[in-house]
Amino acid sequence: MSELEGLRTRARGLVDRHDSMLRELGRIDYELHADAEAPSSTSGKPNDPLIAAERTRLDRAVAVARRRQLVRLMPWRGRVALLRRISRRLLAGSPRSPLAPPVHEPAREALHSPRDVEAALGEELGHLVLLRTELARAQQDVLAPRRAIIRRGLNVRRDRMRGRAVARKASRSVPAIPRVSVLTAVYDTPPHLLRQVLQSVAQQTYADFEHILVDDRSASPHVADILRRAAADDRRRVVITRAQNGGIVAASADALAAARGELVALVDHDDLLEPTALERMVAAFTEQPDAVMAYSDHDILTATGRRFDPFYKPDFSPERLRSQNYITHFLVARRSEVVAAGGFRSDFDGAQDHDLALRLSERGPVAHVPGVLYHWRQAPDSVASNEDAKPYAFDAGRRAVADHCVRVGIDAEVVHGSLKGCYKVRRRLAATPLVSIVIPTRGSRGLVWGEERDLVVSAVASIEQRSSYPALEFVVVADRATPPHVLDDVRSAAGDRIRLVMFDEPFNFSRKCNVGAAHATGDVLLFLNDDTELIAPDSVEVMVGHLQSTDLGMVGAKLLFADGRLQHAGHVYPGGPIHALFGWPGSAVGPHRMAVVARECSGVTAAAAAMRRDVFDAVGRFDEAFPVNFNDVDLCLRVRRHGYRIVWTPDAEWYHFESATREAGHTKEELDLLTSRWSFELFHDPYFNACLLPGRNDWLPRPLLAGVSPHVLGGR
Repeated sequence: MSELEGLRTRARGLVDRHDSMLRELGRIDYELHADAEAPSSTSGKPNDPLIAAERTRLDRAVAVARRRQLVRLMPWRGRVALLRRISRRLLAGSPRSPLAPPVHEPAREALHSPRDVEAALGEELGHLVLLRTELARAQQDVLAPRRAIIRRGLNVRRDRMRGRAVARKASRSVPAIPRVSVLTAVYDTPPHLLRQVLQSVAQQTYADFEHILVDDRSASPHVADILRRAAADDRRRVVITRAQNGGIVAASADALAAARGELVALVDHDDLLEPTALERMVAAFTEQPDAVMAYSDHDILTATGRRFDPFYKPDFSPERLRSQNYITHFLVARRSEVVAAGGFRSDFDGAQDHDLALRLSERGPVAHVPGVLYHWRQAPDSVASNEDAKPYAFDAGRRAVADHCVRVGIDAEVVHGSLKGCYKVRRRLAATPLVSIVIPTRGSRGLVWGEERDLVVSAVASIEQRSSYPALEFVVVADRATPPHVLDDVRSAAGDRIRLVMFDEPFNFSRKCNVGAAHATGDVLLFLNDDTELIAPDSVEVMVGHLQSTDLGMVGAKLLFADGRLQHAGHVYPGGPIHALFGWPGSAVGPHRMAVVARECSGVTAAAAAMRRDVFDAVGRFDEAFPVNFNDVDLCLRVRRHGYRIVWTPDAEWYHFESATREAGHTKEELDLLTSRWSFELFHDPYFNACLLPGRNDWLPRPLLAGVSPHVLGGR
């Protein structure tokens, strides 16, 4: 079998798997809705024994799998921890409880309408999806071959031994090219944690570094003693003691001033590095000589030494960096660029790393090294442990993003998002260009929240009644078979903003979109399915605001099913095109908050996507060789090939009544054409991560890379 044929087979399998998941969700959805609408249910509350039983089963299965995962990955520690938990429970006389995180229960008292019932069921169905992900996360480690676990442990020990050998040699003679200056601000660090970070840096497999430690006038005398001995033991350590306490920004600035390396690496005083961290980061700069900054993935380290919650990050995503400091740790940058950018700024104390990352990103390319190289300690006064530990940091982060927007020419108001540490960049419109909303339709009717409706009429009416954007036209491309009363109702709903285009050709979604675009007069094209309903009134403003950036080619919206489950949060191409987080609760924040922040992605669905007309024409419009499926995937990949970014935003929001019970289908010809044209891109999504499991849309890490759940053994 040729390599291309192999890629086609894998892609076909992944797409079929996604379709199968969609049909399974549809089957459960149908059974539950049929049960909820049965005549015996007279109270208006969902009668859901199926979902209650499934949730109970999954709760217990997840709890058991997590316990087994802990024991399998850490045999002695896991068994001891379990015995301690059991003994505490027996001494307290408390009943046995499942080791699963609390699950949101919908408020039953408010369920009066079919829409309320459907929303409650959708929330519970979404939580089932989350539980299945958690079960898979634990089970794949439980089922991993013992030899793989042993090999993983041996690799870790090998790296540590290699680091110790390098440390013994390098402590006597240190080459100078290229040197990395590791910067650490120290203040009242507990003795065992300070020794651990010193050892973690000293035992790097890359020898050419200096470790600059600035004691910010610690009150505890042990800090000076430990640092003095550490400097005497290893000539690569440089210890500076400040005359007075000035905070982390002042201490970091002193460390930067003392640095002599070509690269600087930021390490907190109680965190740990993997032995190969510096080696791999230096390799990234070697492979990408023009990079000004590089970052790696990280995880969280508990007080008891358990590693959990790994953050497998995308390649550089400037929009996401404006929305949250997703880079955090491990950050390495060229010293000359850090100095030229202004170093650490005291005005942004608490968010100094976010501010620095934003400024460096403006100066040149940013590299990403996949894999956990940094372990962020969950100390009591750390944001990793408690978001309320440093409330001033979030306001500093907001100001850092606002300052960045001024520098790069984004006219916007930056406000706090729904979660601490997340920000919304509300772009002001320099103008209000005419937006042509292109809606292909055949005038279908559908059942929505218990009522029959003409879908395209509702789609147009929802925008006409709710949208706050003033300059709109509706280009409705309708089949000749569309019922006349539907066309009349569309005209009535849109008024004088309607442009009705009749379509006489065989069905071809791409062709209908292209015809609609040809008849549109707006500078911005918003492609919209006819089975949608606007949720957020300022959705069009948000999309137009993003498109003011000349390097942005396309922006997509958050789409929800009628029951509130997430239908679209951007495309992901882990071997085939699928929707990210498909079927999750619409209220979910997603892995590492990805569902509540604007971010770059490889593609968005044409069910609700906006483009500037010049970009649409430049990339060649929709390819009519894709009459039914993958036309938006192909278009997005051509947009990116032309050098444009694609952004998905949760602030533009529609319902998409595409039924989860429909038979999702695609022709072999369409899939073969897609995989032959984009064989590399479909398997190398820059906004996915090599440490994540291919073929899934829920950001599930590969076996042995997920860490132990913090919910095991109660608390973190």
